Amino acid sequence: MSTAPARIAPPRTKVGLVAGGLGAYWPQFPDLLPQLTRSAERVSERMRALGCDVVDVGFIAGAQEGAAAAERLRGAGCDIIVGFLTTYMTATMLLPVAQRSGAPVLLINLQPTESMDHATFDTGQWLAYCGACPLPEMANTFIRAGIPFRSVSGYLEDERAWAKIERWVRAAGVRAALRRGRHGLMGHLYPGMLDVATDLTLVPVNLGGHVEVLEFDDLRVRVEKVADSEVKERMELAREIFQLDGSVNDDDFSWAARVSVGLDRLADDFALDSLAYYHRGLDGEIHERLGAGMILGASLLTARGIPACGEYELRTSLAMLIMDRLGGGGSFTELQALDFARGHVEMGHDGPAHLAISADRPLLRGLGVYHGKRGFGVSVEFDVAHGPVTAFGLRHGRDGRFAFVVSEGEVVDGPHLQIGNTTSRVDFGCDPGEWTDAWSATGISHHWALGTGHRTTELRALADLMDVELVEVRP
Repeated sequence: MSTAPARIAPPRTKVGLVAGGLGAYWPQFPDLLPQLTRSAERVSERMRALGCDVVDVGFIAGAQEGAAAAERLRGAGCDIIVGFLTTYMTATMLLPVAQRSGAPVLLINLQPTESMDHATFDTGQWLAYCGACPLPEMANTFIRAGIPFRSVSGYLEDERAWAKIERWVRAAGVRAALRRGRHGLMGHLYPGMLDVATDLTLVPVNLGGHVEVLEFDDLRVRVEKVADSEVKERMELAREIFQLDGSVNDDDFSWAARVSVGLDRLADDFALDSLAYYHRGLDGEIHERLGAGMILGASLLTARGIPACGEYELRTSLAMLIMDRLGGGGSFTELQALDFARGHVEMGHDGPAHLAISADRPLLRGLGVYHGKRGFGVSVEFDVAHGPVTAFGLRHGRDGRFAFVVSEGEVVDGPHLQIGNTTSRVDFGCDPGEWTDAWSATGISHHWALGTGHRTTELRALADLMDVELVEVRP
């Protein structure tokens, strides 16, 4: 695998944590509250171990303390609210927190150990295991209040339960990245690609965030200011990361490096979290040359955590961002061919690739022509790392709502074309023609992100937090 450029660290997920129990118990059972607060401290500690910023408002014991906690969390701008049900507590204690925070709610019921010692426990000791008792009450109240919620039940050191909690926290972080994201869209639609066309209003409506409409001139003025020394440094970086094929022309390589430096400046100046682009150009003029020189820089930008893809495919750059934030990379992908002899779907794309998920050291290949596009230059060629993968894209429905479309498979070995494309052979566990028909029937566009790992469970959690439909294509 290649050594990708240093990633830009995304903002840490901010978790609002409130633990509680019924205060009427404290004078009756003096040892109960100390035990429950120790459990709450352990939950806070484990939350921080997930890499989160935890806004811990402490332990509440009644409705007034719940209202005060709600105000603290409302002002904290949390990405997710976690309510720890340590023992029985009334719904009025947590309802204000859920109503005022504006963040998704996760209820957790983690009793101290796997099981009580029934022979020796008294009432006070039992109550420390009674976090399950209020969960139906919370659920009923939240449903009647129209507040979505999700829950995880287990015990304090239950790794199965903590894996679920981590999944919700990670999904909340991706949701926050989308809601705060700035997504660049530069150039114009590839003529005739009706499936790619996206109503820009629907991005903030469905996902949140902002679409920054850019001109290729925004890139041009930055490329013009790139110094020759910077070009040389970028070429050296590319030589470290890529294997250079003999077809690479020095002038094309130098130009791609210059455009790459300009792209970095564009992304920094506009604080972009993703970028989709396309420009046709004519007769070798500057905009055509810029469009043809994008692949190296866009691949390096993607490796830094700012996914970039061609053909003006905004929804795919968003899908790539989601996959990247889940840890699966996410490379620009479309169908290439079906291998019925081996049972494989061949998929990939010319242009930008996610270098962090390459099976081997990626190749820079010189191309005399880009298929279906103006210009010529260098392109990236690699195979996604072999093993479990997830195909993931955003569907734009007739009703204006987005949906997640996912399918899990495995990248396997086999012959590849050597034409400057990313190419992967994916075994979906069924006839490749049947998979292709089922995938296409979902209404997905002809581009999507291919990421490492089986990510459907994580994507399902994200879909739940965002109130987005998830459509899964299975064998």
